[in-house]
Amino acid sequence: MSVQAGEQARGSQRKGVSLRFSQEGIVFLLTMLMFVGFSILLPNFLTSGNVIALMRSVSVLGMLALGMSLVVIGRGVDLTMVSTLVVGVVWAVKMANDGMPFGQALFYGGLLVAGFGMVVGLIVAFAEIPPIFTTLAMAPVIFGIGNPFLFKQDTHNAPQGVTWLNELGFGASFGIPNTILVFAAVALVMHLILRYTRFGRSIYAMGDNPAAARLSGLPVRPITVAQYMMTALVAYLVGIVILGSNSGINSRLAYTTLVYDVLLVVVLGGIGLSGGRGGVRNVIVGTLFVGTLLSGMTILNLSLTAQNFIKSLVMLLALIADTVANPRDEQTSQQGDI
Repeated sequence: MSVQAGEQARGSQRKGVSLRFSQEGIVFLLTMLMFVGFSILLPNFLTSGNVIALMRSVSVLGMLALGMSLVVIGRGVDLTMVSTLVVGVVWAVKMANDGMPFGQALFYGGLLVAGFGMVVGLIVAFAEIPPIFTTLAMAPVIFGIGNPFLFKQDTHNAPQGVTWLNELGFGASFGIPNTILVFAAVALVMHLILRYTRFGRSIYAMGDNPAAARLSGLPVRPITVAQYMMTALVAYLVGIVILGSNSGINSRLAYTTLVYDVLLVVVLGGIGLSGGRGGVRNVIVGTLFVGTLLSGMTILNLSLTAQNFIKSLVMLLALIADTVANPRDEQTSQQGDI
């Protein structure tokens, strides 16, 4: 029966391929047009410094969006990602700067973020509180645990003498920044998990029809918990990349709109919020668009208010496109869906 549920999910995917492909194609075309336009109109856009900065921002957005897509495909959402990565990485850095070996500190930080993900997953799976409300409430709770109980300062410098961390943030292999290679590796692993493992097929089945997935014998609740734990660990990895790229991390990152930029990538790329649809390709397309847009707005020196207005407008248009491409039926309109 679980195989049947998976086949139903893949069948549902095939029915929406043309619409999603059209959305991906349009977004990709807009990205190319925007890139060419910025290159012509903005003198500093094609400079080596800006291109490297763009690639780093794309890698951060892309990896976070890959983690977010894991729960969105399963008909969930995780607004705790940025708070989780901030608390986990800042705590690890503080322990390392206090004298603990950096590898050991990172291990403890990983355990902490996995615990955060497990708690969120347990609440969603067993208390059956809608994911958007659970994670919206848990984000400040997680950050409140970190500050002031685990750390007090905002800015934390990376530990000195960690060669691999410096190479991760500033190095390159075969002429490609290492951050991009990490993004590619995470994308490949996520693709393999979603497409070629029972766990991945179960996520699609849950997103396509949770009731049918449960009746078919899939362990829906344990899978839900595992989803949020994996998303938390992906966020933690991104936090380490941010740490290496900036030689430090600021806990005020938790107060930024980064998590909404990640949601914009996911929705714009074509991953349906009704669940059971999308994949890594959608994330890559959405990441390219949002990364290019953010870079152009930064060079134009637009105010934060103007940038948020433009991003919100794009998000609204993406949500409308998602509604048209993936209309909500009786099942997806039930309480508990995002």
